[in-house]
Amino acid sequence: MKSMYRSGVFKKSNGSAKLIITTIMGVVFGYFIGVSFPSVSLTKVIIPSSIYSPFDVTMREDQSKSLERSFPENLGSGNTPATPKIYVPSNPRGAESLPPGIVVPETDLYLRRLWGEPSEDLKKKPKYLVTFTVGWGQRDNIDKSIKKFSGDFQILLFHYDGLVTEWDQYEWSKQAIHISVKKQTKWWYAKRFLHPDIVAAYEYIFIWDEDLGVEHFNADKYIHLVKKHGLDISQPGLEPNNGLTWQMTKRRGDKEVHKDTEEKPGWCSDPHLPPCAAFVEIMAPVFSREAWRCVWHMIQNDLVHGWGLDFALRRCVKPAHEKIGVVDSQWIIHQVVPSLGSQGKSENGEAPWKGLTSNRLEETKIILLHTHTHTHTDPYFVP
Repeated sequence: MKSMYRSGVFKKSNGSAKLIITTIMGVVFGYFIGVSFPSVSLTKVIIPSSIYSPFDVTMREDQSKSLERSFPENLGSGNTPATPKIYVPSNPRGAESLPPGIVVPETDLYLRRLWGEPSEDLKKKPKYLVTFTVGWGQRDNIDKSIKKFSGDFQILLFHYDGLVTEWDQYEWSKQAIHISVKKQTKWWYAKRFLHPDIVAAYEYIFIWDEDLGVEHFNADKYIHLVKKHGLDISQPGLEPNNGLTWQMTKRRGDKEVHKDTEEKPGWCSDPHLPPCAAFVEIMAPVFSREAWRCVWHMIQNDLVHGWGLDFALRRCVKPAHEKIGVVDSQWIIHQVVPSLGSQGKSENGEAPWKGLTSNRLEETKIILLHTHTHTHTDPYFVP
């Protein structure tokens, strides 16, 4: 009996020892396995939201709120939550480190309230943008012009004489956007304030002078005809008896739109090239959103008056002789008011406007030279 009892005790003790030894070996083995793997940074792990339960989401929201409340105390300490490392090469330049969902690459000129829900700021979003470069002396003419544009048009005035608050006497001025920099021209303003990403919300952009008669012009009908005839760059026809014009931009009484013309003998080496086709003047051009994205990049920073630019616009649309045209049934009168002349500088006893004219002629020579010179060092080089 004693031998049997002792044998049972021995077997029981031996089994317990084996269990203890096995456990110790398992712990040691697990430790070495654990230290042999590199640590995993949880900040780089992206878990699909679809696998979270409602309880998980609630817990994560509570933790997030707790972190927000305690963040100032944790700032700079080891308890500060690590920021996930992000690099999205498809984001706009400079924004590669941002989550794609927060990137807004384009904007608009919509006016916003300082109160209420942002979604309720705009009762109606303007679809088109019209800009005038103005001086106070042409206020009556600008007032008549702006009244030709419906609520579908956002009005933007560039003030070259520094007078802005005076325009408050007009009701429409309260909803217009005013930008004032003295002694500048519309192309200077356009390059700096009409970047394609800023005006991307607008289907068409009007960049007009201040000395235009609009008695025979309706902006909504004009837009209809531009869309109907597929014009990416256009202008209203000009009254043939007022001001100096090219044959291409003179109004034709028997057409809605025309895209080509006949000029003086020898003026057009190709009937599809300016000034016989693919041509509008710079006093009242209208650009589609797509065309303007190209034209904006072509405008040089030192381009002031824009003379000669009309010959280069064709570079931005294909085929240019089909995409550029003149709208005859909605026409304007160029009043040829040299209002910018007073903004020039008198030198050697000459009138201020003479200096402006010489500058314009020089710009024309430079643009025509550059758009026809195929050298890679040329700023206007187009292969």
